[in-house]
Amino acid sequence: MPIYEYVCESCGHEVEVMQKMGEVLKDCPACKQPALKKRISAAGFQLKGSGWYATDFRGKDKKAEDKPKTEDKGSEGGGAPVAACAAGTCGCH
Repeated sequence: MPIYEYVCESCGHEVEVMQKMGEVLKDCPACKQPALKKRISAAGFQLKGSGWYATDFRGKDKKAEDKPKTEDKGSEGGGAPVAACAAGTCGCH
């Protein structure tokens, strides 16, 4: 069901309501006056069940380029040379 936004022209109260497309609210829940008007806004809806990107595909099969790159601790800042690091004698492991 879509989510609609309403504003009361009498008291200024704003409300969001999940309702069927044919339904229309007229009475303000705050002041009880028949002064609610539907606001024009982006349609809000929820995709429920399986078969949607958000439930079935998001977060799966991460590519190698998406993973954070690790830095070589032995080659930065004048530390031990890379050959010493590969041999395990640099002390960084």
